Amino acid sequence: MTQAEAAELSGWSYPGIYAFYDFASDPEGLAELLDPERRAGLYFSVRVPGHGLIGFVETWPVGEDGSVEIGLGLRPECTGRGLGLPFVRRLCGWLIGRVRLRPMAITLRVATFNVRAITVCERAGFRATGTEQSTTDGATVQFLRMRLPVE
Repeated sequence: MTQAEAAELSGWSYPGIYAFYDFASDPEGLAELLDPERRAGLYFSVRVPGHGLIGFVETWPVGEDGSVEIGLGLRPECTGRGLGLPFVRRLCGWLIGRVRLRPMAITLRVATFNVRAITVCERAGFRATGTEQSTTDGATVQFLRMRLPVE
């Protein structure tokens, strides 16, 4: 991900309850995104010819259980238009194909209020493994942990 792409992402603004995902509402996440050294090898941009930057994926190192955790997002104008499932499937395919990752599973967390994202992840093959709470910017949010086994 280039610095220009990181700057563009930092300005994305989601409507209503989805504003929770705005980088502007998470100072620590924003600082990581905008720091080239901290995001190196962890953040990847998703571009489509003729449409520019449409999304991103953040990866964490492969865990002891052989899984890789991801965070992802679509450009606000791309959400709610049926693009989520192909986006998630292509990202997972890309991750599985990366020689240095070779995960046994891909995991992610979705805020439980985000029914659209949960549905997309389930359709992509992810299954719920539990819930957890996290405090971000003074608010406690419940997350659904999901896992996609890799064959």
